Amino acid sequence: MTASVFDHPFLSGLLGDEEIAAFFSVEADIRAMISFEAALAKAEAEHGIVSDEAAARIAEVCANFLPDVLALRRATATDGVVVPELVRQLRKAVGGDAGEKVHFGATSQDVIDTSLMLRLTSVCRLLYGRLGDLLAAFEEINRKWGSNPLMAQTRMQAAIAIRVSDRVSAWSAPLASYQDRLERMDVVSFPVQFGGAAGTLEKLGDKAGAVRAALAEHIGLADHPQWQSQRTTIADLAHILSLISGSLGKFGQDIALLAQPGDEIELSGGGASSAMPHKQNPVAAEALVSLARFNAVQLSGIHQSMVHEQERSGAAWTLEWMLLPQMVIACGASLRLAVALAGQIKRLGG
Repeated sequence: MTASVFDHPFLSGLLGDEEIAAFFSVEADIRAMISFEAALAKAEAEHGIVSDEAAARIAEVCANFLPDVLALRRATATDGVVVPELVRQLRKAVGGDAGEKVHFGATSQDVIDTSLMLRLTSVCRLLYGRLGDLLAAFEEINRKWGSNPLMAQTRMQAAIAIRVSDRVSAWSAPLASYQDRLERMDVVSFPVQFGGAAGTLEKLGDKAGAVRAALAEHIGLADHPQWQSQRTTIADLAHILSLISGSLGKFGQDIALLAQPGDEIELSGGGASSAMPHKQNPVAAEALVSLARFNAVQLSGIHQSMVHEQERSGAAWTLEWMLLPQMVIACGASLRLAVALAGQIKRLGG
């Protein structure tokens, strides 16, 4: 049993998204955090902060390192973050003088935020592709039934006759702009986090900027000054996630309303009723509405999590962990359901 619908044993069949959720698994997070430590050692070796031998040893161990996850769990209950115990285990595995160079100049937030950025780049590419799939599905609907008449509804009342293409245009119009936003974020907006204890990289002296730039290059993220207490990147992404699910909620709402009288749309694959065998409930359409409203609510929490006190906030950061993964999965599930729902349309319009 779980408290979240997104990984619930049966509710996740409707509202979950295994492909997206995999990026928030323990395994994915640990892989990304370990890749940060290997890339950091390499960048520091290039600028004479650690020896080449130490960096090579750290990279060798990181390639196959598997931490004790139960020990990570116990330590996080005390430390509030996983990194101190993860680094302790990694230093022990590396051993010797090289072990002491693991994580040099970094802090827990550098590791955790960079791990998140690495995983979000992959997530956004996946969402980009699904938006393309949905645009293609809408184009196919328009090709088949775009010229069919449809009754426009304004303020829930019949208005004037329009074409199916007019309604489909309203569904598809925002999607390309969302693709553009995701593409821009992928290129310029997912930054490495590397600020050290208080954001000043004090242990690296005048080499701090060069090491950060090398780290960003090795790990495949943008080189930005530390942003540990400035969470605009997170808020921007959450905003896009809510916009996507909101637009798909409009699509779902329209389909559910069209299915109500049943004479302007024919759907396959509707949900069964335990009491009325004749019913085919528009389950996917309803779920799109729910997911849109869910993300709209969570967005306000992400804006609350932007309020960081001084140089670092444990409270605001923890709130972000509670909200963002669910928003990402909700957006992914919305796209998955929208593509499936578009494929269930067997006739649209008169």
